[in-house]
Amino acid sequence: MKAIVTGGLGFIGSHLVERLLRDGFDVIVLDNLVTGRRSNLKGVWGNHHLLVVEADVADYDSVQMHFEGVDFVFHLAALADIVPSIQRPMDYYHCNVTGTISVLEAARAAGVERFVYVASSSCYGIPTVYPTPETAPMQPQYPYALTKYLGEQIVLHWGKVYKMSAVSLRLFNVYGPRARTTGAYGAVFGVFLAQKIANKPLTVVGDGYQSRDFTYVTDAVEGLLVAAKSDLQNEIFNVGSGSTYTVNYLADLIGGPRVYIPKRPGEPDRTWADISKIQRMLGWKPLVSFEEGVRRMLEQIGDWVDAPVWTPESIAAATGDWFRYLSET
Repeated sequence: MKAIVTGGLGFIGSHLVERLLRDGFDVIVLDNLVTGRRSNLKGVWGNHHLLVVEADVADYDSVQMHFEGVDFVFHLAALADIVPSIQRPMDYYHCNVTGTISVLEAARAAGVERFVYVASSSCYGIPTVYPTPETAPMQPQYPYALTKYLGEQIVLHWGKVYKMSAVSLRLFNVYGPRARTTGAYGAVFGVFLAQKIANKPLTVVGDGYQSRDFTYVTDAVEGLLVAAKSDLQNEIFNVGSGSTYTVNYLADLIGGPRVYIPKRPGEPDRTWADISKIQRMLGWKPLVSFEEGVRRMLEQIGDWVDAPVWTPESIAAATGDWFRYLSET
């Protein structure tokens, strides 16, 4: 079997590539290296079943030739993070929307057997029901969430109109080794681990009692594979841990002093996936507990030694546009 992984040099993508290679796939990675890193695949570099192509997926002419003979496409390539999406919405539209159409059209022209889109739980915005089912209202709060949702709708539309075999998975708060450590202020794990290495206080947003459905990366990858190998079409599935954990509890597990910084607009007090659909229809379930996942992260804390060390002052500066544009007042 032959698979394409767009964004395969990124965090989740690199774990998926490794798993596909272990399962006997030939794998083509398409990545423009804007956020991906070649070092993410150092463990399989040189594998003769792996081809890495540096290309922008939004440039159809530069990627379409690689889809011939491909069985599965896993589309992960995207720009992430909240603040940059507010500051550069056209870049996010180009990558997350135009890039998705480009990959879809290349897959359609080549007659690819199966298309798996990696969506984001951020499309739910501030949910009105917990745990949140796939049928909950879409309320994207910022351009990143909107463009990922638009990408999902395009995939499902192509599936309906062009009879493509497609499925979308909405991932909830994925964490694990290789989570991005550079660039824009982002996910809590990278922030906390870099602060712990530097013996700085952990910067807890709000009162710390907001909770997240933290999903370990290998569980997310297993969900992608199970969905890819099923015969279900034009379905949407949540992928989460089946529970929710406070940021204070995460800080307890990581250890060290903490400092509290202002709560931010547009962020939900809780994310919590209803995973009953994927459990019922695909037989998937999460296997890595939150405590075990954090333990694994701490075992590899050295990976964050070069990550930026955020302080309350630098966070305030970096998130200024967040408050400026998303505040209701």
